[in-house]
Amino acid sequence: MMKRLRLLKGVLKRTHTDRLISGFVVFFLIDAFLIMHVEPDITNYRDAVWYCYAVFSTAGFGDFVASTLAGRLLSILLTICTIMIVALVTGVVVAFYNDLVAMKYKASKAEVLDKLEHLETLSKEELTELSETIRRIRE
Repeated sequence: MMKRLRLLKGVLKRTHTDRLISGFVVFFLIDAFLIMHVEPDITNYRDAVWYCYAVFSTAGFGDFVASTLAGRLLSILLTICTIMIVALVTGVVVAFYNDLVAMKYKASKAEVLDKLEHLETLSKEELTELSETIRRIRE
């Protein structure tokens, strides 16, 4: 589990998606601050963050509702940004994973082809292993 989290962290860093996520967190907190000031029913920052979380997660718990035009526009903006962030981060992770799988496939293919080119130098165990590898590829 930790290895996968480190891999994900590395992917996000290499693709600079971590900056995008950090920017979204800052936007989220600023949006909560603005919501607190424009919505009469939301009187403290903690409640504003909770409301923004409900908008962000699309859970819509209903304990707070935007009643002003400014609050509704800020909620819409937060929803649009959330959709874009989720789509971008998901796309980056999936693309990286596909590239990783393709690289592993190319590496194993190159290894098999190298062994096939040097059949006469392989031991009996290596030939058996190569045969099993080729059977797995065909399945």
